[in-house]
Amino acid sequence: MFMLEKRPSPSRFWTGATPILAVALTMIAGGILFALLGKNPLEAIRTIFFDPLFGDNAWYYRAQLLVKAGPLVLIAIGLSLGFRAGIWNIGAEGQYILGAICGAAVGLAFYPAQHWYIFPLMILAGALGGWAWAMIPAVLKTKFGTNEILVSLMLVYVAQNLLAEMAIGPLRNPQGSGFPGSRDLSQYPSAANLELIPGTGIHWGVIAAFVAVIAAYVLLQRHILGFQIRLAGQAPRAARFAGVKPDRLVLICMGLSGALAGLAGMFEVAGPAGKISIDFASGYGFTAIIVAFLGRLHPVGILLAGLLMALTYVGGDIAQSNLGLPSAAIQAFQGMLLFFLLAVDLLSNYRIRFGLKEAR
Repeated sequence: MFMLEKRPSPSRFWTGATPILAVALTMIAGGILFALLGKNPLEAIRTIFFDPLFGDNAWYYRAQLLVKAGPLVLIAIGLSLGFRAGIWNIGAEGQYILGAICGAAVGLAFYPAQHWYIFPLMILAGALGGWAWAMIPAVLKTKFGTNEILVSLMLVYVAQNLLAEMAIGPLRNPQGSGFPGSRDLSQYPSAANLELIPGTGIHWGVIAAFVAVIAAYVLLQRHILGFQIRLAGQAPRAARFAGVKPDRLVLICMGLSGALAGLAGMFEVAGPAGKISIDFASGYGFTAIIVAFLGRLHPVGILLAGLLMALTYVGGDIAQSNLGLPSAAIQAFQGMLLFFLLAVDLLSNYRIRFGLKEAR
């Protein structure tokens, strides 16, 4: 028989070790899943984690890791600021979609004009779109005390319907023979998120992700706002005595996370995706939650976690192509990572005691 005993303070060892243990357990459980599907588990794990880094065409896949990690890191950095303060924005997917819609709308509004300022205006519109969508649950929470988890999550489905409406309505390509979807922004130079290094796919979204990591680190370690965010999450009552205004913090954290998610959507629609379509929503907003917690809500940890999650995306695509693994199996494999992270994270705050429970 065993029981859980709460630790006097969180274990620094287990706080750092649980992400590694979660990855190891995910590999084991994933291997069992792949074996049940009739695939060689060792070959599947090798294909997902080894081939993108050291296999054939590794030079291309390494660049793709940065491309895939870019939006995940950008969104996760924004989410982590709120999570640290106890503010739970679960609707980053909707903010990602709104950023893409607003950014694409600005670019298409200028079509076919060629001006240097079009792409910067798209960046601004993408950030404002995500910010505005995040402000809905933020304002409702501060004014009426609603739950930001439920409101932000429900707004994802509103955003998805709005995306479909844009794809078949105002943003539809007039020369697309009636098919849903906007013009291809990658073919419109002034609005395209072009490659910075030819042949790699690396674009401005990757640069923005690295800038966000640095900015978040400086904010949390060197700025009074970062101190207030950390204090609000660790000791809410002490934060009030220190002059932290909870409503103001909700607006700031939700706004920042929404703006970064909107930027990720804009960079994606103007780059790898290329256009607004009904199936543009990729789930990055939800996957970024895994990245944020896998990185322990620390900017550098989030960067590493984003690269790890990107590895499962790129390696999963290779496994689907070379081994015939279904996409659902890869998605389940990624979901296992969050499941095991949450499960073993219990060890950070509790220790396991074996033996008979003492009678009282």
